[in-house]
Amino acid sequence: MRGTWPLTLLLVAAPAAARDSLGMFDQWGAFRDPQVPRCYAIARGESSHGEPAGVAYADVASWPKRGLRGEVHFHLSRKVVSGTAIELAIGNQRFALFSDGSNAWLADPRMNAAVVAAMRFNPAMAVLARDSSGRHFTDSWPLAGAASAMDSAAIGCAELR
Repeated sequence: MRGTWPLTLLLVAAPAAARDSLGMFDQWGAFRDPQVPRCYAIARGESSHGEPAGVAYADVASWPKRGLRGEVHFHLSRKVVSGTAIELAIGNQRFALFSDGSNAWLADPRMNAAVVAAMRFNPAMAVLARDSSGRHFTDSWPLAGAASAMDSAAIGCAELR
Protein backbone atom coordinates (compact mmCIF):
# COMPACT_ATOMS: atom_id res chain seq x y z
CA MET A 1 0.00 0.00 0.00
CA ARG A 2 2.87 2.39 0.79
CA GLY A 3 3.99 2.55 -2.84
CA THR A 4 0.64 2.79 -4.57
CA TRP A 5 -0.96 5.88 -3.04
CA PRO A 6 1.82 8.36 -3.98
CA LEU A 7 1.66 7.13 -7.58
CA THR A 8 -2.11 7.47 -7.57
CA LEU A 9 -1.83 11.06 -6.31
CA LEU A 10 0.75 11.82 -8.98
CA LEU A 11 -1.56 10.66 -11.75
CA VAL A 12 -4.75 12.36 -10.50
CA ALA A 13 -4.03 15.50 -12.50
CA ALA A 14 -4.44 13.74 -15.87
CA PRO A 15 -7.94 12.95 -17.10
CA ALA A 16 -8.99 9.44 -16.09
CA ALA A 17 -10.48 8.70 -19.50
CA ALA A 18 -7.15 9.44 -21.19
CA ARG A 19 -5.40 6.34 -19.88
CA ASP A 20 -6.05 2.72 -19.02
CA SER A 21 -4.44 1.18 -15.96
CA LEU A 22 -2.54 -1.97 -16.93
CA GLY A 23 -1.54 -2.85 -13.37
CA MET A 24 0.42 -1.95 -10.27
CA PHE A 25 3.67 -3.79 -9.58
CA ASP A 26 5.16 -2.84 -6.20
CA GLN A 27 5.79 0.91 -6.57
CA TRP A 28 5.58 0.87 -10.37
CA GLY A 29 2.40 1.31 -12.40
CA ALA A 30 1.75 0.52 -16.06
CA PHE A 31 -0.61 2.62 -18.18
CA ARG A 32 -1.84 2.86 -21.77
CA ASP A 33 -3.06 6.11 -23.32
CA PRO A 34 -4.79 5.06 -26.57
CA GLN A 35 -5.56 8.65 -27.59
CA VAL A 36 -1.85 9.54 -28.05
CA PRO A 37 -1.15 6.45 -28.40
CA ARG A 38 1.52 5.63 -25.83
CA CYS A 39 2.19 3.20 -22.99
CA TYR A 40 4.42 3.68 -20.00
CA ALA A 41 5.68 2.31 -16.71
CA ILE A 42 6.01 4.98 -14.01
CA ALA A 43 7.06 5.33 -10.37
CA ARG A 44 7.32 8.15 -7.90
CA GLY A 45 10.81 8.87 -6.61
CA GLU A 46 12.20 9.62 -3.21
CA SER A 47 14.33 12.73 -2.71
CA SER A 48 17.24 13.14 -0.32
CA HIS A 49 18.94 16.16 1.22
CA GLY A 50 16.03 18.18 2.56
CA GLU A 51 12.56 18.82 1.30
CA PRO A 52 12.07 18.35 -2.44
CA ALA A 53 10.83 21.30 -4.45
CA GLY A 54 8.49 19.01 -6.40
CA VAL A 55 7.52 15.44 -7.11
CA ALA A 56 10.14 13.25 -8.76
CA TYR A 57 9.09 10.43 -11.05
CA ALA A 58 10.69 8.11 -13.57
CA ASP A 59 8.98 6.60 -16.57
CA VAL A 60 9.78 4.27 -19.43
CA ALA A 61 7.49 4.97 -22.38
CA SER A 62 6.68 3.74 -25.87
CA TRP A 63 4.95 5.57 -28.71
CA PRO A 64 4.15 2.84 -31.26
CA LYS A 65 3.07 5.14 -34.12
CA ARG A 66 6.36 7.05 -33.82
CA GLY A 67 8.38 3.82 -33.68
CA LEU A 68 9.78 4.72 -30.25
CA ARG A 69 9.98 2.27 -27.39
CA GLY A 70 11.79 2.08 -24.08
CA GLU A 71 12.35 5.83 -23.80
CA VAL A 72 13.56 6.60 -20.27
CA HIS A 73 12.59 9.95 -18.72
CA PHE A 74 13.06 11.49 -15.29
CA HIS A 75 11.13 14.37 -13.80
CA LEU A 76 13.38 15.59 -11.00
CA SER A 77 12.35 16.94 -7.61
CA ARG A 78 14.35 20.11 -8.24
CA LYS A 79 15.19 22.26 -11.22
CA VAL A 80 18.72 21.94 -12.57
CA VAL A 81 20.66 24.33 -14.73
CA SER A 82 20.77 23.14 -18.35
CA GLY A 83 24.18 21.87 -19.32
CA THR A 84 25.22 20.75 -15.82
CA ALA A 85 26.37 17.18 -15.23
CA ILE A 86 23.61 14.80 -14.18
CA GLU A 87 24.34 11.17 -13.47
CA LEU A 88 22.11 8.12 -13.29
CA ALA A 89 23.45 5.33 -11.08
CA ILE A 90 22.11 1.77 -11.39
CA GLY A 91 24.17 -0.86 -9.60
CA ASN A 92 27.80 -0.30 -10.57
CA GLN A 93 26.85 1.39 -13.87
CA ARG A 94 26.76 5.16 -14.46
CA PHE A 95 24.95 6.96 -17.26
CA ALA A 96 25.13 10.62 -18.26
CA LEU A 97 21.79 12.42 -18.56
CA PHE A 98 20.97 15.71 -20.24
CA SER A 99 18.43 18.07 -18.78
CA ASP A 100 15.95 20.79 -19.52
CA GLY A 101 15.02 22.30 -16.17
CA SER A 102 13.31 19.56 -14.16
CA ASN A 103 13.38 16.85 -16.86
CA ALA A 104 16.25 14.55 -17.78
CA TRP A 105 16.80 12.01 -20.57
CA LEU A 106 19.44 9.76 -22.04
CA ALA A 107 21.27 10.73 -25.21
CA ASP A 108 20.24 7.95 -27.57
CA PRO A 109 18.29 4.68 -28.05
CA ARG A 110 21.37 2.57 -27.25
CA MET A 111 21.70 4.21 -23.83
CA ASN A 112 17.93 3.84 -23.22
CA ALA A 113 18.22 0.11 -23.92
CA ALA A 114 21.21 -0.22 -21.56
CA VAL A 115 19.30 1.56 -18.76
CA VAL A 116 16.17 -0.54 -19.28
CA ALA A 117 18.32 -3.70 -19.10
CA ALA A 118 20.04 -2.46 -15.92
CA MET A 119 16.66 -1.64 -14.36
CA ARG A 120 15.64 -5.29 -14.73
CA PHE A 121 18.52 -6.65 -12.64
CA ASN A 122 19.19 -4.08 -9.91
CA PRO A 123 17.31 -3.19 -6.73
CA ALA A 124 17.36 0.61 -7.12
CA MET A 125 18.45 3.55 -9.25
CA ALA A 126 19.32 7.14 -8.41
CA VAL A 127 19.82 10.42 -10.22
CA LEU A 128 22.56 12.59 -8.75
CA ALA A 129 22.47 16.25 -9.68
CA ARG A 130 22.99 19.83 -8.54
CA ASP A 131 19.96 22.12 -8.37
CA SER A 132 19.77 25.65 -9.75
CA SER A 133 21.00 26.96 -6.35
CA GLY A 134 24.13 24.80 -6.57
CA ARG A 135 23.04 22.24 -3.93
CA HIS A 136 23.61 18.54 -4.56
CA PHE A 137 20.53 16.30 -4.42
CA THR A 138 19.58 12.73 -5.17
CA ASP A 139 16.27 11.37 -6.44
CA SER A 140 16.00 7.59 -6.11
CA TRP A 141 13.63 4.81 -7.14
CA PRO A 142 13.31 1.23 -5.94
CA LEU A 143 13.19 -1.07 -8.94
CA ALA A 144 11.09 -3.90 -7.50
CA GLY A 145 8.19 -4.26 -9.93
CA ALA A 146 9.80 -2.12 -12.65
CA ALA A 147 10.41 -5.05 -15.03
CA SER A 148 6.82 -6.27 -14.71
CA ALA A 149 5.45 -2.75 -15.23
CA MET A 150 7.67 -2.22 -18.30
CA ASP A 151 6.59 -5.58 -19.74
CA SER A 152 2.92 -4.82 -19.08
CA ALA A 153 3.24 -1.45 -20.82
CA ALA A 154 4.99 -3.07 -23.81
CA ILE A 155 2.19 -5.64 -24.14
CA GLY A 156 -0.39 -2.86 -23.83
CA CYS A 157 1.23 -0.98 -26.69
CA ALA A 158 1.32 -4.08 -28.91
CA GLU A 159 -2.46 -3.67 -29.15
CA LEU A 160 -2.08 -0.06 -30.37
CA ARG A 161 0.07 -0.76 -33.44
